[in-house]
Amino acid sequence: MWSWWYVCSWCTCGLGGTCGLGGACGLGGTCGLGGTCGLGGTCGLGDTCVLGGTCGLGGGTVVIIKNYTGDRINFGLAVERAKHEGYKCDMVVVGEDCALKSSDKTAGRRGLCGTILIEKICGALAEEGRTLEDIARIAKDAVTKMGTIGLSLSPCTIPGAGASFTLGADEIELGLGIHGEAGVKRTKLVTANEAVRMMIDHMTDPNNNSRLQVKTGDKVACMINNLGGTSVLELNIIAREAILLLGRYHYVNLSGTSVLELNIIVREAILLLGRYHYVNLGGTSVLELNIIAREAILLLESRGVAVERVYCGSFTTSLEMAGVSITLLHLDDTLRNCLDAETNAPGWVRPYLPSGQRTRTTPQKMVTEDSHNIAKQQTVTDTVSADMKQQLYNMVKTAAEQLIASEEQLNGLDKESGDGDCGSTMARGAQDILSELKSKDNPLPVGNPAELAKRLGNIAEVSMGGSSGGLYSLFFTTVAGELQKEISPSAWSSALAAGVTTIRKYGGADPGDRTMLDALYPASEELSSCLKAKKSPIESFKSAVQKCEEGAKSTATMKARAGRSSYVSQDRLKNPDPGAMAVTIWLSAVLDILSK
Repeated sequence: MWSWWYVCSWCTCGLGGTCGLGGACGLGGTCGLGGTCGLGGTCGLGDTCVLGGTCGLGGGTVVIIKNYTGDRINFGLAVERAKHEGYKCDMVVVGEDCALKSSDKTAGRRGLCGTILIEKICGALAEEGRTLEDIARIAKDAVTKMGTIGLSLSPCTIPGAGASFTLGADEIELGLGIHGEAGVKRTKLVTANEAVRMMIDHMTDPNNNSRLQVKTGDKVACMINNLGGTSVLELNIIAREAILLLGRYHYVNLSGTSVLELNIIVREAILLLGRYHYVNLGGTSVLELNIIAREAILLLESRGVAVERVYCGSFTTSLEMAGVSITLLHLDDTLRNCLDAETNAPGWVRPYLPSGQRTRTTPQKMVTEDSHNIAKQQTVTDTVSADMKQQLYNMVKTAAEQLIASEEQLNGLDKESGDGDCGSTMARGAQDILSELKSKDNPLPVGNPAELAKRLGNIAEVSMGGSSGGLYSLFFTTVAGELQKEISPSAWSSALAAGVTTIRKYGGADPGDRTMLDALYPASEELSSCLKAKKSPIESFKSAVQKCEEGAKSTATMKARAGRSSYVSQDRLKNPDPGAMAVTIWLSAVLDILSK
């Protein structure tokens, strides 16, 4: 008798977008839990992941995430917490983007619509009773056999932040990210046939470091995805061209594509590729989606590729963005059987299957336990004088107010690299800080610096989310640990240095990579140097803030090597990094209070 394995697939989505999980939950389906959603594509919370993942399941939990810094940090934190509590779990990171040619991208390949296929595979394996180790191993191997490329005709508009970028009415952009990150090339409008050929040629280009190798005789599943604003007709046209080029097709309509349009695309794509799986990004009609599918199939089949499965629909959308993505997955018997496995998940689109498809029964449902309880709050004792307590109160209040006032400025800077929501993210955290600072029931413990830092870390994780929230949470948590030892100028300096080290460890960036570190690191180094030179604490901190400002401004000419900015062409980055500028804002606010 085998144990039930509960596959938990966590995925993030933006407000108005499709996270890929809402309709993908069900017996035989892609996951056991829904995804966590953030505003404008931000990552869900590590604490939320633990609540969902530590269900007391005997078999274990597989966490499937897209390869974005915030996802890796927050869900990695959830996995580590779960392991610490004695639960069996593993994490599969999906990064199948074939757009980026350069190998000098420390953030790695982006996770796109191929995540849906990995979720379906894991769900089927879990129902078969496969071990946690087997499921994770097969899923990780499947990620290496998969590639996705996107094409956009319009930007997405994040609520409160405006359009993420501008694109001419007669232009299209190849390789755009689902959060609005810049692609690799812009060109004038072309026919569906030419568009699909451009996408697949780039995906399989031998000179592309992130390419997917596809050769004569290969068997693949093809997914055509609607990014949000593509009609079904357009999506199916893309599928047709891809299939004609490769062999067979599998397509998916994400949102705005009609069934008629989608089926037209599928038919044409099958003629070219064999069978296909395609995804509509959101604003593409079904007819358009099916046209894309047809072209994809024709193109793939013309190259001797057998497209054995094609899925077409809206699987991973980016708000109202008009565009499509094409995903190809190399098939073997195991992966094919997983995709064909029966499921009652409403979001899973049935492909055009060959005759002889087998049905399968579903084992009885497993009863899960309630999520773990949250630790109760403890009474906090003041560790500083009344004067310093008031000073800390003013510092926190002023820093939060300045971040809120700078929301639009930071959003404007962030639009260069994608989401355009850095200011909104910082403002959300600042608003909650002000609320808790003034709370009568459980105000921020400004009389205890260590506990204050710990609470600020919790607020950053819960209110901000994404990579920024995760990194600030790690930063303040580390600072809290250092401040438990003593409270002195040298202790504050050591705490700042330790926080910077933690950000470098988990964020994967270094000074010079065009991140918040380019402001924090020089400030930390200068503060330590000045204190060692016996300068006064105020003088030392003034010098540190000056170095912080200089470092932030210098990011305007730096090449981005980490985070989402690393996906953007260098000539598009002409202003300082918003994360670095945010650091100067709150550090300057602290200095204002210290100087009074």
